Amino acid sequence: MIIAQLGILAPHGQRQELGKAFVSLVGPTQVQPGCLGCRLFQNWQESDELVIQTNWATEENLVRHLQSDIYKRLLMLLELGRTPPVLQFYMVEQVSGLELVEKARNCAAISEDC
Repeated sequence: MIIAQLGILAPHGQRQELGKAFVSLVGPTQVQPGCLGCRLFQNWQESDELVIQTNWATEENLVRHLQSDIYKRLLMLLELGRTPPVLQFYMVEQVSGLELVEKARNCAAISEDC
């Protein structure tokens, strides 16, 4: 799985407008082949910072998305940012959930090397 995370700092007073533009890209992105999810976040500490995160099944799916008209629209929106955007790609080999927490908590409780 590949996680693409893009952060942008909206111009003062334009967060709502830019956020709505990003929201309009979420649905079309989610239905692209290999998209495992697309979410938009707002930073609580810096309210003008918006982060859009997409999860992709394969690198090929991600590359197809990067070549799409939807991504072209996203790139055009990035031009509106107050500062250069921050873009990061994470190549994920394994995903765990509560079972990892449970294992860690049980190991700590019985003081064994797990």
